[in-house]
This record gives sequence, structure tokens and C-alpha cells, in this order.
Amino acid sequence: MTITTGATLPDATLLQIGAAGPEGVSLGDKLKDRKVVIFGLPGAYTGTCSTAHVPSFMRTLDGFKAKGVDEVICVSVNDPFVMDAWGKATGATEAGITMLGDASAEFTTAIGMEFSAPPAGLVNRSKRYSMLIDNGVVTILNEEGSPGECEISAGETLLDAM
Repeated sequence: MTITTGATLPDATLLQIGAAGPEGVSLGDKLKDRKVVIFGLPGAYTGTCSTAHVPSFMRTLDGFKAKGVDEVICVSVNDPFVMDAWGKATGATEAGITMLGDASAEFTTAIGMEFSAPPAGLVNRSKRYSMLIDNGVVTILNEEGSPGECEISAGETLLDAM
């Protein structure tokens, strides 16, 4: 079942690269008593993800902070090494976006955002979405109709809805 507005996000352990290598990050800990933006996308280094989705959150990061958002998190079904390299390559990490890998798609599947497009080489990936989370509860959810689109889930759209 796809997550809906008003639902509590399930806890999940996502991955990032820390000082000693890959490390687990408890999503529940990141969301507790905080206002957080999460945006999910089909894959690191893919076209729309790299040229539209991530840049939209880089452009709007200050606007989110001004509206009380504590953290902006990008989640993709990639390993933490790829997410780390992609965050550096796009400038997202330097801009202040947290890049987390959902390597086995457990979180993505738990919130009902998984999809596959085998002809494009995308298997068990994430639909494109953005959401505002307040203390673990989804207050705004924007899901794209197609993985190649980035309007409904763009940073500007979410910021305008707040």
C-alpha cells in the first residue's frame, strides 16, 4: 500500500558513507521531533534525477530552512558508495542535502513507492516523489505519474505547498 498524507512513516535503516565507511542511519531517529523533507527518485546518475530533481532541492534548500525544515534527505535505491559519489558530483552534499541509500529497497517497498522498468535497466527502484514529514507523520505527499517527470515532486512545488 502506498503511503498517504497523515500516515506515519515506517522506521527504516538507510545507508550513508561515514568516516569509517558504510554506516546505518535510523530514519526514525532523523524524523523524531523534527520537520524533514524526503524526496525519492529512481536512481543516482540517471537523467531527470541528475538534471531536474536534485537541482530543484538545491535551489529551494534555503526556502525550506526558512520555513522550519531541519533537514532535506534524498533517498534512492542505490548503495551508499554511489549516493556519496553522486552527492559530491552534483554538489548536493556541499549544498546541505543528505544523500541516503536504500540499497535493498526495503524502505521504498514499505511505503509502496517501488517500480520496475526492465527495458531501461531499472529494476526494483523508487518512484519519483517528495514529502514533508513532521515528527514522523507525512503532512504533504507529491508523487509523479511517471518516473521521467519532475514537476509535482520538484522542490519548488513542495515549498509552494507549505
